[in-house]
Amino acid sequence: MFMDNVPYEKWSRYIVEKLRANGIDSGYVVDLGCGTGKLTTLLADAGYDMIGIDNSFDMLDMALEREDDRILYLMQDMREFEPGEKVSAVVSACDSINYILEPEDLQAVFFCVSESLKEGGIFIFDINTPYKYEVLMADNTIAENRDEGSFIWDNYYDADEKINEYDLTLFIKEQSEDEDDIYKKFEETHFQRCYEISELKELLEQSGLVFDAVYDAYTDNQVKCDSEKVTLIAHKA
Repeated sequence: MFMDNVPYEKWSRYIVEKLRANGIDSGYVVDLGCGTGKLTTLLADAGYDMIGIDNSFDMLDMALEREDDRILYLMQDMREFEPGEKVSAVVSACDSINYILEPEDLQAVFFCVSESLKEGGIFIFDINTPYKYEVLMADNTIAENRDEGSFIWDNYYDADEKINEYDLTLFIKEQSEDEDDIYKKFEETHFQRCYEISELKELLEQSGLVFDAVYDAYTDNQVKCDSEKVTLIAHKA
């Protein structure tokens, strides 16, 4: 409900453009941290044989509700995933990588990507920037109120530990037989880690991948001091 402003179509067009620029017009592609499968479906529409990987049963249950037999969904941990065969590309969007809280765990993710890719295969992923955590999110409260639901997002950023915590409280409207609206309350706590681009480059190279480029998110523009998200591209030599 509250992610209806995420530009999945734009992201998928960008990813497809980069894949085709690298000679990947078809074949198996892994969507790592696929969630409910929206981006996965768009990439399947572009002609790729998609494998969606996530460790959330609830997310994958929603993805399976799409009843799309073009896509294989697997419930696996990003740190030790195995798609079952070598793939042409791995993509990871919507700051999924930021949920990996320790550098050694992120190296394990990158190693699995390297092991899964064919020679010349491409890895495309996005990540939130230090600017977003330190300046925009910081120790702020974000709220949104709609007829169908509302949320309160209390954010805390620890600059020393590079860990961002946000406590999310949601009130979701439920169907009621009487005229009074009933809202059910949900509470979640999320943790993400802030990574420097230099740190990501080093971890990629240590995992057997070759760093190619970093851009302001899903564009060909250079990274700016106020970029909120960036897209990185690497390949398997």
